Amino acid sequence: MSSAPVAHWIDGARTTGSSTRTAPVFQPATGEVAREVLLAEQSDVDLAVGSAAKAAVAWADSSLSTRSRILFAYRQLLDQHRDELAAIISAEHGKVLSDAAGEVQRGLEVVEFACGIPHLLKGEHSEQVSRGVDAYSVREPLGVVAGITPFNFPVMVPMWMFPVAIACGNAFVLKPSERDPSASVRLAELFSEAGLPDGVLNVVQGDAFAVNALLDHPEVSGVSFVGSTPIARHVYARGTANGKRVQALGGAKNHMVVLPDADLDVAADAAVSAGYGSAGERCMAISVVVAVGDIADELVAKIAERTRELRTGPGDQPGSQMGPLVTGAHRDRVRSYVDAGVAQGATLVVDGRGHAPAGNENGFWVAPTLFDHVGTEMSIYTEEIFGPVLSVVRVATFEDAVRLVNANPYGNGTAVYTGDGLAAREYQRRVTVGMVGINVPIPVPMAYYSFGGWKDSLFGDTHVHGADGVRFYTRAKAVTARWPRQSGIDLGFPTHG
Repeated sequence: MSSAPVAHWIDGARTTGSSTRTAPVFQPATGEVAREVLLAEQSDVDLAVGSAAKAAVAWADSSLSTRSRILFAYRQLLDQHRDELAAIISAEHGKVLSDAAGEVQRGLEVVEFACGIPHLLKGEHSEQVSRGVDAYSVREPLGVVAGITPFNFPVMVPMWMFPVAIACGNAFVLKPSERDPSASVRLAELFSEAGLPDGVLNVVQGDAFAVNALLDHPEVSGVSFVGSTPIARHVYARGTANGKRVQALGGAKNHMVVLPDADLDVAADAAVSAGYGSAGERCMAISVVVAVGDIADELVAKIAERTRELRTGPGDQPGSQMGPLVTGAHRDRVRSYVDAGVAQGATLVVDGRGHAPAGNENGFWVAPTLFDHVGTEMSIYTEEIFGPVLSVVRVATFEDAVRLVNANPYGNGTAVYTGDGLAAREYQRRVTVGMVGINVPIPVPMAYYSFGGWKDSLFGDTHVHGADGVRFYTRAKAVTARWPRQSGIDLGFPTHG
């Protein structure tokens, strides 16, 4: 085990602050404790927010070219260190290196988007709205904003938030997951190396105490969150009750609808890739395949064949296609859902319980698992498992499929597989889900579009990154200006004539 615990990053340096509590950080493939991470006290949160509040004043006054130049330098450093960041992710989360590298790339793309901040912050201008009067709008930063991010993407999700927030002129306090905290500090170090002033980005390690301290802190003006729906609901309620702007992205139960005319080999490949990638620990993972019409038997057979061929192993081992789950507790939770699916009458086609790579028997393993004949009343359907468990639900018609997806309380992502353009367009228009893929299994938008779901998958009215991110991290100011000297008193309501 590493001797020094993972520290906070406050005012441009690693620090232990006044933290005395720690939590274990595991190596998921072996089950061993790799290191400890500090858990913040109130004084640590106050120190981080105070540093951000002080830095925010000068940073908001910095020129757009200065911000853009630092972001370009940061983008270059991230590109140079992408392998290092991927290795950090794999070591603490467990995902395979190729998947971790993809995560770094998607985060880097948000930095590239934020490099265009001079264009993104352009306001509007209307000349001569009245005689000698011009009107225009500007967008100004909020001040200090915070991000609370999950374990499943320790690089990508924070980078959905802080590059855009900082580009907009805010200072940012990040509270990453305590399960895989090391990447967050490395991201902050690289940003400092790129020229970011001290205090503009701070990292506070911690647990629920740190989350609530940020939600209650009077100097935090906005909070971004990604995680489970119960915690998203809590973050939104507590943050808004304290007068903060909040965007809280919750859980998911993503359906992939396969229509009778679809290429079943392509659909099976997509279902396996999207269901088992990153051990199913993705908010955009496909967890339900909806087989429409008489294709189910053939489709399930093709998915099962591919599932059995997957190689589960340590993330840094060549040939591994899927790694372990993040903790032993999470492994046990996923196994309990498999047990419940069997007990409730679903057909267990491929059983991933009890499989561990030789030499790593103490790791947090659940191999890819496939259920057929899943009913909508079963817990494997109603709850977000967040593991490598794929369920097949059979329906008779396209209309049944649309009703099924729309009846689900989650509305994060969905996909439809078909060769019929009209059916795809109809599905896209009628489905009550925030992100839709047409023959694309994981419809994560590019950085210049916003990411977010509907229904119980989002609390708040803005998504992350893209134009929505710029809107969330700024507030509009409307200005009406007249320059000629005026005289006389007029108590009437101003009009534009």
